[in-house]
Order: sequence, then structure tokens, then C-alpha cells
Amino acid sequence: MSHVVFSGYMSPEYAMEGTFSIKSDIFSFGVLILEIVSGRRNSSFVHLDRTFNLIGYAWEQWQLGDALDLKDPKLGNTFVLRQFLRVVHIALLCVQESATDRPTTYDMISMLLNDATPLPMPNRPAFAIGRMESRSNFGETKATDCSVNNMTITVVEGR
Repeated sequence: MSHVVFSGYMSPEYAMEGTFSIKSDIFSFGVLILEIVSGRRNSSFVHLDRTFNLIGYAWEQWQLGDALDLKDPKLGNTFVLRQFLRVVHIALLCVQESATDRPTTYDMISMLLNDATPLPMPNRPAFAIGRMESRSNFGETKATDCSVNNMTITVVEGR
């Protein structure tokens, strides 16, 4: 039996090509950072009528200069703004679409531990826009839009 699983932590190269590397772990770590600072899950994130997932929302807010909007309300005022923005910046570096653009583990740790380490500008993240049908159209599929697929499995056993 096989299972097809989608995870909000899965890197694009693994999801699309089945290729896994240390940069796949970096991607997952970036998603985890975004979930921690925002208090929201990537896999179940919905923002108003938009089709963004958490990664896409973080990218949009970063581009608009409103990354503080990502902050988990439970943090209240118990955080340092400069550190918060740096952590979001690092997370966006980790979730970049191209694995070669993502930092190495060593670089990521250095960026987290040393405020003096300069941060490059992040490129567009992977999976920035999720796919979500509008609720008004959900379930309104016509019979002509559907197809029936058949599959036959033959198991050959030796004597």
C-alpha cells in the first residue's frame, strides 16, 4: 500500500522531483520558524479571501514592509523588534524556491547567533501561493467535468 502525503514542510524539490538534500531540511526549518513566530500553521493557514499559505503571506508582508503583522498576538510586547524581523528574514532565506539560494546549516546558525552577520535579500519563496477553491464554488462540479478511471491489478504468484 502506498500513501501520498503533502506536508507544509516539504521542500519544492522533494515535492516535485523526489530529490532530497540538506537544503530540504533548511526549507522545513524555515517553515517551522515562520510557524513559531506567527503562531499559525502553514498547512492550515487561510488569510481572508486570498489563496496564500503562511509562506506566501509572510513573503507579501515582507515585501510590503509589514513583517511585524506576522507576529503571534500571544507574544504581546515581550519581544525585541530587531530580533523578530531578523528571524523572519532568516526564515524567508530558508524557504526560497531554489535550493541553491537557501543558506547552508552553518550559515543559518551563524545568522541566528550573530547579529553582525549580514543577511542577503531573500528571493521569492517556494509555494508562495496555495491552491484553494472559493467556498462558493466548492462542490459545484458537473458530471461532465468528472471522469471514471479504472485500474486492474494482476498478482502473479509462483507455484
